Amino acid sequence: MKFQSFTRAVLMSGIALGSVTAMAAPVWAQDEAAAEEADASGEIIVTARRREESLIDVPISVTAISGDTLAAQGAVDITALQDKAPNMTLQIARGSNSTLIGFIRGVGQQDPLWGFEPGVGLYVDDVYVARPQGAVLDIFDVSRVEILRGPQGTLYGRNTIGGAVKYVTNRLGNEFSGKVRAAYGSYNQVDLVGQITIPLGDTFSIGGAVAWYQRDGFGENLNTGVEHYNKDVLAGRISAEFAPSDTVFIRVAADKIIDKSNPRHGTRLVGNGGVAAFEPTASVYDTRAGIGDDNKVETQGVSLTAEFGLSDTLTFKSISAYRDGHTDTVIDFDNTPGPVLDVPAFYDDRQFTQELQLLFDGDRFQGVAGLYYLDARASGAFDTVLGALNTTTLTSGTVKTKSYAAFADVSFDVTEQLKISGGLRYTKDDKTGTVFRRNYTGIRSPLFGNTAAVPGLIRTDYTNDRSFEKLTPRVSISYQPNEDANLYASYGKGFKSGGFDMRGDAVFTPTTVNGYEPETIDSYEVGFKGAFLDRKLFTNVALFKSKYKNQQVTIQVPNIVTGGIASFVDNAGRGDIWGAELELRAVPSPYFSMNAALGYTNADYKEFLTFIAGGTTPVDVADQRFFQNTPKWTASVSATASADLFGGTFSFTPAVSMRSDAYMFEIATPALDPDGYFLVDASAGWTSGNDKFKLSLNLRNLTNERYRVGGYNFPGALFGNSIIGFYGPPRTATVSLEYRF
Repeated sequence: MKFQSFTRAVLMSGIALGSVTAMAAPVWAQDEAAAEEADASGEIIVTARRREESLIDVPISVTAISGDTLAAQGAVDITALQDKAPNMTLQIARGSNSTLIGFIRGVGQQDPLWGFEPGVGLYVDDVYVARPQGAVLDIFDVSRVEILRGPQGTLYGRNTIGGAVKYVTNRLGNEFSGKVRAAYGSYNQVDLVGQITIPLGDTFSIGGAVAWYQRDGFGENLNTGVEHYNKDVLAGRISAEFAPSDTVFIRVAADKIIDKSNPRHGTRLVGNGGVAAFEPTASVYDTRAGIGDDNKVETQGVSLTAEFGLSDTLTFKSISAYRDGHTDTVIDFDNTPGPVLDVPAFYDDRQFTQELQLLFDGDRFQGVAGLYYLDARASGAFDTVLGALNTTTLTSGTVKTKSYAAFADVSFDVTEQLKISGGLRYTKDDKTGTVFRRNYTGIRSPLFGNTAAVPGLIRTDYTNDRSFEKLTPRVSISYQPNEDANLYASYGKGFKSGGFDMRGDAVFTPTTVNGYEPETIDSYEVGFKGAFLDRKLFTNVALFKSKYKNQQVTIQVPNIVTGGIASFVDNAGRGDIWGAELELRAVPSPYFSMNAALGYTNADYKEFLTFIAGGTTPVDVADQRFFQNTPKWTASVSATASADLFGGTFSFTPAVSMRSDAYMFEIATPALDPDGYFLVDASAGWTSGNDKFKLSLNLRNLTNERYRVGGYNFPGALFGNSIIGFYGPPRTATVSLEYRF
């Protein structure tokens, strides 16, 4: 975003905030019935601390949005959350359709390669999803999504250093019900969603939901003629619930997602010597990729959740889950018909998790204590094909992880106004990494179909294991002069264990066999949450500062000496992150509400040690490195007006979101780094008086903004000067009809 655009963004945000006085934080973490209660009384209920609490009482920065709100505003998948929550990046990873990358307050993980752990944890019904492939969840059968900012671990299964995103599906209940929704939109978009609950007696219910999403591409592969940026997804969930009493609840659930959308190859941003096949295409959604159009991602899982009330104050909870996934994909880095720089790949993962919790809720003490176990295996392989040299480098490997943890978090009401809480977590991770890397003469290796490829130098071949352990605390204090105000301060320490670089080249960087070290963060926060004007105005304000140490950074550079791509993981040193967040909600009448969120993040490296030009002594290049995927400013504003019409209710919601300039990687890359942008959306809907029918119109990206969300940078003639970008969706319109029974 240029200075003029940035100034315009700040002015627009200021004008919007000034004109409204206060516009709500997107903090609606309740089911539909609770949402209606929130509109009437202002009471917002969240489960950020593993128990139901008023949002005002929680000394944690949390944004939560109901599934109905996301659906009403036309959210396609959970990446829409980045337009509603401050200081957050949640996007589809470059070169994929359903791989998720997430950043909160400058902390995250862009590289989705197997074996790397995300900095932002994703949970589906309290089950931690260890791998990002298939994690771009569609919005169906969802009660709410909660976003917790800052380190998590004393409350949640896996220790996540940047924050957590909780995807909570609907409980079945014991009444026969269901709904069907059909939608048609731009680019021949067709969505069909169905959901049903069938009670089998007063205590047992079964149910399921299925969703089928089809859409033509935003562009075309000009070389093969197939759709580019299309969608072909089938997803489903089934579950059974048993609740024989108020103190016993058991649920078994299973889900599966099959994504057969064509691969996203991106588009060239620069030419290469005036050759037509290497020139940028007229549309940023077109490509000339020649590697092929086969792509498939399958993920599935099953879970068992059991809750038992042991007394009026004690509850025992068990969460057992198994998940696995497989990905077959191709990435054409050069975006030309020839194999200049091509990467066919596959990934496999599986995980078993077991969590045991004991929850206590007394008059003055509340808390949770738990044990957590993770047994995971992630593996994969890919070829790096360099056509100009007729060479291929095969990279394959496996990371096995066993994680053991014990955690507890307790709150104590010193007085009715003064409350303190503290938590502690012990984590021990055992990791075993196996990496194999070899050169071949020929286009592709035998593993990817070329049995005639001639084996060459083995660049990496090792198996190593390491253990990492850490004790991480969390403390907070809050003062509530009344039930409508809370002033709090908190400190938390985050930890992400080290590991092994699956791309590591032992010839280029011999120390790769030793793996990389853990990273940690010390996060400080002060905040205020309040309700004013007879609960018609709600405000959340947070100021934060973090000390980030030994940040794990993946560096990928062209290696003109050996051919192919050199990759290594740096523990970058240390950095300081500080910023502020403002979330507002105004509900002056039952027929009108306004919402807003504003975030500012200043992230600065204080030390960044790395090896330069093959040197043997690390050099501090902190003044030349930047935090990736971390815009300084994020903002959003929306308003909803409703009126009685034709025996039902008509509503209209315009929305504007803004993100300032950002860096794609730690090294500034002007050809790739995204400029800031605005997105303008609008939604209109009519709901019948008996709530059975709903007709909606959703308009997304009304100004048809072209905004870059990912890219690769491999300049130079040997690599086809491959600088490619990936873009967010263009302007779309969708009409949907829903029937509930």
